[in-house]
Amino acid sequence: MASEKLVIMVTHGPEDPERATIPFVMAAAAVASDVEVVMGFQADGVRLVRQGVAEKIEAPEFMPLINLMNDIRELGGKLLVCGPCINSRQIAPEALVKGAEVVAAARFVAEITSATNSLVY
Repeated sequence: MASEKLVIMVTHGPEDPERATIPFVMAAAAVASDVEVVMGFQADGVRLVRQGVAEKIEAPEFMPLINLMNDIRELGGKLLVCGPCINSRQIAPEALVKGAEVVAAARFVAEITSATNSLVY
């Protein structure tokens, strides 16, 4: 098991491809370096984990977001999604990508307080 844990909170959605992609780049690099990675999606960031959205996001000079997301999931990264945020955007839990887990604030707090480091994008 990894001795380090990184929590990355994502708050930007598909309207800003670069800001949406960079947290995935950081997460992919971390998980490939044997760091435990938890990605948390809040606010407009929840739109990124809706089925079919990541396939459409490509920022210049970066790997396509769907490739990064797949790499993160394959290497054991977690995708946690804010329940109230998807509810306010009328996104059903069933509409999220495979492996995404809907959570509440207490889970985010537990993940962040147990992390070695955290980033917010």
